[in-house]
Amino acid sequence: MHATLPLLRETDFPTIRRGQLHTLQVNLGYKCNQSCLHCHVNAGPTRKEMMDGATLQTVVAFLQASGVRQLDLTGGAPELHPRFRELVSAARALGVEVVDRCNLTILEEPGQEGLAEFLAEHRVGIIASLPCYLEENVESQRGTGVYAASIRGLQRLNALGYGQPDSGLELHLMYNPLGPYLPPPQDRLEADYRRELGSREGVVFNRLYALTNMPIARFGSTLVSHGGFDDYMDLLKSAHCPDNLETVMCRSLISVDWQGHIHDCDFNQMLGIPLGGSPARAVHLSELIDQDLEGRPIAVADHCYGCTAGQGSSCGGALGG
Repeated sequence: MHATLPLLRETDFPTIRRGQLHTLQVNLGYKCNQSCLHCHVNAGPTRKEMMDGATLQTVVAFLQASGVRQLDLTGGAPELHPRFRELVSAARALGVEVVDRCNLTILEEPGQEGLAEFLAEHRVGIIASLPCYLEENVESQRGTGVYAASIRGLQRLNALGYGQPDSGLELHLMYNPLGPYLPPPQDRLEADYRRELGSREGVVFNRLYALTNMPIARFGSTLVSHGGFDDYMDLLKSAHCPDNLETVMCRSLISVDWQGHIHDCDFNQMLGIPLGGSPARAVHLSELIDQDLEGRPIAVADHCYGCTAGQGSSCGGALGG
């Protein structure tokens, strides 16, 4: 696989600083039941990295001390961590909102019986990855059978109340382009998803989030292999919108890797760029308990243009959507 950080490190991306911390995003490990081309984590069934018990306890301690309002759980497939449900229960007991970034097919994996019901019982918000409402497009990116399993997962969640009016059980879908281009306008795409999934599959959801593919990890390596890396970077830079700098996710979020080290965002985590970009060693979450991060510089590189291009992009979808 081609390393893309050397191609991204020299940058003219604007300087930005942290605002008030709202979200603790925690990567529980890189093991996943899928291996997707666009995955910036390089997750898959053979990955072994998994957060240990001491770091999980530090996550809970940080939530208790910091007053962070949201715990955003990601992976890999975060549900494959053997203590996933324990962490969710602990966070909810503290009154922290929990979001699970779910690939939907995990609901049918052996050992995950009762997962959907557990998520509903603990009122966990779900952001479910579904790169298209057309079966052929989903399977070209994720493999045979993934679309059907994803639809069954959505229907199961709907039956539990997810995505239904006034249920309080939020179900958001995540779209990413199938190739090296920007997402279409999020509101228009959401209307297409709502129409197609509703009429053909009887599926309902709350919002659709559009996420730009980042020129890192598998996707970035594929661009390099096909000679399209520079063209894609030119596309991102030419579409840069300065207004999006005020709402990029790194201003209100910190990303914790499976070892407990801190990064300004999930993408920086995958590139190995530490919090702020300058420490001689990686900063551990335990060192930040009771510390105020507001006003600190955010580490940037050329991939950051992926968050500010066009309508903007973040883990919560388009910045202006």
